[in-house]
Amino acid sequence: MDLKTATAIRRLRLVSAPEAISFLLLLVCSVLKRTTDFNAVPVMGAVHGALFVLYVIFWADAWNRAKWSLKTAALYFVLSVLPAGGFFAERKLRRETEDAVIASRARKEGVVGA
Repeated sequence: MDLKTATAIRRLRLVSAPEAISFLLLLVCSVLKRTTDFNAVPVMGAVHGALFVLYVIFWADAWNRAKWSLKTAALYFVLSVLPAGGFFAERKLRRETEDAVIASRARKEGVVGA
């Protein structure tokens, strides 16, 4: 994995958890809006919208650079629209990056023909 691909995946990983948190907070704010006088939906909607747009931009960049299959790219996109899906995406992306680093080091040291 080259540096630009690793950076693209890292950006996607770093925005996935905040995007999931903002989604859950937006859901809580929506419930509070309907049940109390508290209305933070406009603020949380804007925050979540900005984070979601960043996620989609970083997702497209990572898909392009990492050459993911359509199935893998679709999985990461579906995780972005599910509540708490960003947490699973972050974990899976971290594992994918760590595996790529291990394989790269093994190839460099000539341990395996990976």
